Amino acid sequence: MKLPQRLWIWILLGLLALVVLGMVLQVVQQLQWTLSTWLPYWMVGPLMLIVLVALLLALAQVGWPWLQRLRRPRPSAAGKGITASIPSSRREAAQRNLGAIDRTLEKVRHAVEREALHQERQRMEAELERGDLVIVVFGTGSAGKTSLIRALLQEVVGEVGAPMGSTTTASRYRLRLRDLPRAVILEDTPGILEAGQEGRERERQARGLAARADLLLLVLDGDLRASELEVFGALAGLGKRLLLVLNKCDLRGEEEERRLLALLRQRCAGRLAPEDVIPASAAPQSVPMPGGRPLQPAPEVEALLRRVASVLHADGEELIADNLLLQCRRLSQASQDLLDRQRHSDASTIVDRYMWIGAGVVMVTPLPGIDLLATAAVNAQMVVEIGRVYGVSLSRDSAQDLALSVGRTLAGLGLVKGGVGLITSALSLNLPALVVSRAIQAVSAAWLTRVAGRSFITYFRQNQDWGDGGLQEVLQREYDLNKREGMLRSFLETALNRVVEPLQHRQRRRLPPRPGPRGGAAGGDRGNPAP
Repeated sequence: MKLPQRLWIWILLGLLALVVLGMVLQVVQQLQWTLSTWLPYWMVGPLMLIVLVALLLALAQVGWPWLQRLRRPRPSAAGKGITASIPSSRREAAQRNLGAIDRTLEKVRHAVEREALHQERQRMEAELERGDLVIVVFGTGSAGKTSLIRALLQEVVGEVGAPMGSTTTASRYRLRLRDLPRAVILEDTPGILEAGQEGRERERQARGLAARADLLLLVLDGDLRASELEVFGALAGLGKRLLLVLNKCDLRGEEEERRLLALLRQRCAGRLAPEDVIPASAAPQSVPMPGGRPLQPAPEVEALLRRVASVLHADGEELIADNLLLQCRRLSQASQDLLDRQRHSDASTIVDRYMWIGAGVVMVTPLPGIDLLATAAVNAQMVVEIGRVYGVSLSRDSAQDLALSVGRTLAGLGLVKGGVGLITSALSLNLPALVVSRAIQAVSAAWLTRVAGRSFITYFRQNQDWGDGGLQEVLQREYDLNKREGMLRSFLETALNRVVEPLQHRQRRRLPPRPGPRGGAAGGDRGNPAP
């Protein structure tokens, strides 16, 4: 059985204490024998007692702080010494998530995106305070969802206005259900699966509203077609409570209605309970009456209303809490993604700066061999700055160790040699040998620094973790990504401007003037002798 690390420490400390105690007893015995030869016997005992007490006090003063440190629990890395208590409810967990979102948004510099997320966060806090139950009605334009909302409102609050017609924008209705302490928001959404850009935009709006709902109603007028089945899967995947409503049951006989309900319950098995597939007739067709006005049957929505009321009474508080927590987590993820994009942009700027700094150093002082190129491809200060972007404080020594490990791995995987070969074949320039050599080394150092730097970004984005494949897999992936034709071409275009052209210009300045006719310098005054 493997013993805990703390237990091993206590065992070792106990053994060390026994060794020290034996040494102390041996010294005390020797001291007692020495004193007995010089002092009367009645003085030796009290003096030895004083010595023992002094030794024990000294040992306690030295050892007590270490014992206290071992007994004290280590602070967690995430909490930095603060013990995180478990939220007592989903509402408290949602409130904590809102606080975490605030802390994340404080680090975001992009004003427009930060403000959009801040407004969404304010909306969620208002919903958390008010606590209305939100029911969103979803469906195609022909399924009769607007008529269904009208029938539900008429059933609950009495007479309503004129027919609402086809919905192109979202509409909200606030009402009260009997014995339900919270108000209910009934929200009509634009129709889905409509053609054209406007139809797709309305569907996007409807899906956004569905993501905020506590309870979803998906209204159908028949079997689930392939497109509607995709919508049903998307809604069921939101993690919301969902009721499926088969509308227009007045247009089919009882046998056909039972068959359709059984078919829908079969298709939704595993995602919906059978009782959550409900028949309804929101706007029954009028019945002609001989010699009189047509008879308009009343809407048949009692079964749906009873099911909605039952769900809200039984699970309303849980639906609200689950929905708010889910929305908080999504907003937290959105704000974290925004901060991650900002950090990635800042870190990429750092990598770009250091790769051209490295290229400039190699231009001035060429490296003697390929092995040293791996060291030039990484820079401890670059690692420190990338870590700082991701909120990680590294010492110079730690950053140097990390940089050297990446440099050695680059060389060990053959990526240094492969990178130099790649740059050599790409820089097929008609230049003097010295310029070619320096250009290849400088551009290769810049490119390898790019590979190493982007690998460091991956490391810090993953909370200082190279992942399951380790450092080798990250470096190989970045190497393969950066040698793709498009990325390599873009890099070489910049390298030509930053490295190759300055080297050519410097080489031209160092060349001696070409001899002209009659000993004069080419392009100079023919009357003056050449120097």
